[in-house]
Amino acid sequence: MTDSASPLRVAIVGAGPSGFYAAGQLLAEGFEVDVYDALPTPFGLVRAGVAPDHPKIKTVTKAFEKTAAKDGFRFFGGVVLGEDVKPHELEERYHAVLYSFGTATDNRLGIPGEDLLGSHPATEFVAWYNGHPTYADHDYDLSSDRVVVIGNGNVAIDVARMIVLAEEELTPTDTADHAIEVFTSGQIQEVMLLGRRGPAQAAFTNPELLELGELARADVIVHPEDMELDDASQAWLESEDAHATNKKNVNIMREYSTREPSGKERRVVLEFLWSPVEIVGETQVEGIRVVRNRIEAGADGSLRAVSTGEEKVIPCGMVVRSIGYRGIPMEGIPFSERGGLINNEGGRVVENDGTVRVGSYAVGWIKRGPSGVIGTNKKDAADTTAKIFADRDEGLLAGDKPSAEETEAFVRSRVPGAVSWEDWKAIDAHEVSAGEPHGRPRVKLVRLEHMADVVAGTRTAG
Repeated sequence: MTDSASPLRVAIVGAGPSGFYAAGQLLAEGFEVDVYDALPTPFGLVRAGVAPDHPKIKTVTKAFEKTAAKDGFRFFGGVVLGEDVKPHELEERYHAVLYSFGTATDNRLGIPGEDLLGSHPATEFVAWYNGHPTYADHDYDLSSDRVVVIGNGNVAIDVARMIVLAEEELTPTDTADHAIEVFTSGQIQEVMLLGRRGPAQAAFTNPELLELGELARADVIVHPEDMELDDASQAWLESEDAHATNKKNVNIMREYSTREPSGKERRVVLEFLWSPVEIVGETQVEGIRVVRNRIEAGADGSLRAVSTGEEKVIPCGMVVRSIGYRGIPMEGIPFSERGGLINNEGGRVVENDGTVRVGSYAVGWIKRGPSGVIGTNKKDAADTTAKIFADRDEGLLAGDKPSAEETEAFVRSRVPGAVSWEDWKAIDAHEVSAGEPHGRPRVKLVRLEHMADVVAGTRTAG
C-alpha cells in the first residue's frame, strides 16, 4: 500500500493526444501516471485517425514520447476497460482516474437503407485505411463509378482525398497495405461530398479545402450556382458571428467554381443544400435519394436547412456517412445518451443525480465532444488537470491505495500480455524498419497476434 509520503497515482484510460497532454501535466506536478489503452499501440487518432498523407501532423508523437520517458510514467497496452478491468477496479487502485478514451462510434443518419451493403460509417473506413486491428478485415468495394460521402467536415474531405489519391501520392505513406491495394485497384471515377447546408456553413478548415485543388489525378468541381449565396448566408458571412475560416472557405470554393476541369481521371464534387432521405438498393447500395434544402434564419438568428420538397436519386455504389462522432456508454461510468459523452462538469465526472464522483475525471472528446484539432486537447487537458490539482490541494484525493507494484501485478493477472512502453518501442522499431526499404515512414502491423509475436521475440532476445 502507498503511504502519505508517496506520490499520488493517476490512471489515464486512453493513450490519445488528450491523455498524453494530461499525463505530461500531471507528471510535472509530481503525480505518477499509468496510461491504459485497449490497443497495444499508443497515440489514438494520431495513429488511427489522421490521414496517412498528413505525416507532419503525426510528428506530435515526438512530444508524447518525451512524456513517456519521464520518471513515474507507465503504459499498459492491450487492456480493455469494461472487459479486462472495470472502472470501479481502477478507481479503487488509484487516487484519481482520468477517462480519455474518445468518441469511438459515429452518428447515424436514421434513414431507410442505412444498413445496406456498401453503406459505411467514416469512423470505420478511416480506421481501416489507417491499420486499426479491429477493422483490418473489413471489406470496401471501390469498383463502382461513384462514392457519396455525407458530411462537410475535415473527415469527409480526408475520406474523399484518400479514395482519389494517385498511387505515387499513396505509396510513400503509412497507409495500411491492405488499403493501398484496394485504393490503387479501385474504379471510382467520382467522389461526391454531400452537405445539407450551404458553402458558407461548411466546416472544412482552409488547408484541408485547399488540398483538394492540388490532387494529382482528381479535379475538384464546385458548381458556380452554388456559390450564389442566399441572402441569409450572405448576411451571416458579413457579420461578426462568421469565423474567418468560413469566409476564406467561400473564397476558395468560389475560385474552384471558376476552374475548367483539366481532364484528370477522377473528380471530387462538392454538392451543397441536399439532405439524404433514403439509401436505395435491394441488398447493395445502388443510389441515394436526397431532398433539396434552402437556408432560413430562425427567430434567434441561427441558420438552418429547410426542405424544399424537391428530390432526386444520385446513383452510387458506396455511401460513407461522416456526420460526427459519439462516445460509447461504459457500464460503471455516468453517461449522457443525448450528448454521447461522459457526464461531467468541466472534467469532473458527475453522477446521474448530479453529485460529483470524487477522483474521477474526463478529458478530450469523451468530455467535450468531437471538436477541434489535436492541439485543442492541450488546453482541454489543462482545464481538467487543474481540477485534479485543486482536488488534491483540498485533500480530496488522499488515502491509502495499492502500490504501483501491487497494481501492476493486478493488471497482469488479468492481462498477462499487457504491453509496456518498451514493448511498444519494439513494435515501433519493427514497423519503421519494415518501411525503410520502401521509402515509407513505417509499414503498420495490423494484427494483434503479429504485434504479440514481435513483443515476444524482443523479450526472448533481451
